[in-house]
Amino acid sequence: MLDILKETATGGGQNWIQILVLLTALALVPTMLIMTTSFTRIVIVFSFVRNALGTQQMPPNQILIGIALFLTIFIMSPVLDQINNEAIKPYLDDKITQEEAFENAEEPLKAFMLKQTREKDLALFIDLSRSEKPQKPEDVPITVLIPAFIISELRIAFQIGFVIYVPFLMIDFIVASILMSMGMMMVPPVMISLPFKILLFVMVDGWYLLTNSIVRSFN
Repeated sequence: MLDILKETATGGGQNWIQILVLLTALALVPTMLIMTTSFTRIVIVFSFVRNALGTQQMPPNQILIGIALFLTIFIMSPVLDQINNEAIKPYLDDKITQEEAFENAEEPLKAFMLKQTREKDLALFIDLSRSEKPQKPEDVPITVLIPAFIISELRIAFQIGFVIYVPFLMIDFIVASILMSMGMMMVPPVMISLPFKILLFVMVDGWYLLTNSIVRSFN
């Protein structure tokens, strides 16, 4: 570590700037993972499932985030492979400059986000940025594309969450009506409906259907 610092000190201010940029990029990696990949949609849908079931902290947050992370890696693997082959490897082999590496890494990520972004959301942020309308989708600035992509992901995640909530909400209504008709108004309906909701989720193979739907929603 000391040798690296000595070499950096003798290399001038340019090396320090490169290190500063690298540290800043590393600090932004978690945010980039959340905001520019499929992670947002997946983790929100999983949260909706847990709330619809009414299981409180089951599965725990760590489990949901872990599943969402590995599903994100699975979904984003073609994009990550392209970034690795066109940006990271050539840069490490000194075949391209740092600026070219960033441009090559940006292209597949933009292509992924454009597929998932609504034109309405994209037009909104182009209008808010007061920038010229791009001639083709590839010309959209990354600073405009990312917020539009996030808004589109939130919309889709809430749509899926609504569909998930409906059958479990019906079970709550049925149980509440039965308890009211039996005069058991002091019994919390959630306590009675919880086993039935879990049973329904297990019988329909809920995790399989949920994972299948989420992954296919990105195709």
